[in-house]
Amino acid sequence: MAARFEIYTDKAGESRFRLKAANGEVIAVSEGYSSRSAAKNGIASVQKNAPVAEIVELD
Repeated sequence: MAARFEIYTDKAGESRFRLKAANGEVIAVSEGYSSRSAAKNGIASVQKNAPVAEIVELD
């Protein structure tokens, strides 16, 4: 299995996405969105920004 984004509806009725690694482990979970299209926009933002995101250690 390749890494993948999954869109689902949470118990509150909001759309969320999670990113799963190739081994099936969940490595990221989104905030709740009002619609699936908004969740898809969130995925697009992660895909666009993650490759250039800076790593910052806060401790």
